[in-house]
Amino acid sequence: MDAHRKDIHNSDIPVLCRACEARHRGVCGALSPSQLVSLNKQSTRKNIEAGSELIGESEKTSSYANIISGVVKLTKMMSDGRQQIVGLQFAPDFLGRPFRIDSAISADAATDVNVCSFPKTAIERMIKEAPELEHRLLEQTLKELDEARDWMLTLGRKTASEKVASFLYLIAAHINPEADPDSASFELPLTRSDIADFLGLTIETVSRQLTKLRKDGIIMIRNNRHVEVPDLDKLAERASQ
Repeated sequence: MDAHRKDIHNSDIPVLCRACEARHRGVCGALSPSQLVSLNKQSTRKNIEAGSELIGESEKTSSYANIISGVVKLTKMMSDGRQQIVGLQFAPDFLGRPFRIDSAISADAATDVNVCSFPKTAIERMIKEAPELEHRLLEQTLKELDEARDWMLTLGRKTASEKVASFLYLIAAHINPEADPDSASFELPLTRSDIADFLGLTIETVSRQLTKLRKDGIIMIRNNRHVEVPDLDKLAERASQ
């Protein structure tokens, strides 16, 4: 059995937590069964429709959440009113910033999203009780920092072809934690306009590069939004050429 799932039948753990990716791979994996029971009593599962706001920029933080499924788009507002997409989050990422009074970014559902939400006070209390939880949160923060640095390289040095391939690989590698590691099939979580914004390209350039990847057999596109990647290694190679 997968080491991440060795406690899936533990009757001391709340039913909703047993098969949860956030439990096995995310921050909740640092909690004991009794702490999970306590948090479960205060948590709420929510289905959020695509396009809905989860967190507003400068909004006072009152709760946090684990992403159970779906893709969350992170944006930052510029002084002239323009918005810039600064990141994407996937299951089992932790949504929110502990120890901050308010949010520095906006978080919106790029696709339909399912989250497990819990009060800020509950998590901050458990951080004091469970040093491993604070360690997990620090690990995620550092992971996001590393990903942000990698994305700076993508935006600053890669060609348009490499940027689009990098974006597709990012989605393919993260959108389904339990998917086949060698191939992928997914709906594009962003519109072509948003992809262009995220990559610093024009919509026309994004469309041309998607068409080139399709003609080269790296991806297949169905119904304009559904993407199939038969060989993730080939996509990764195209992203780093």
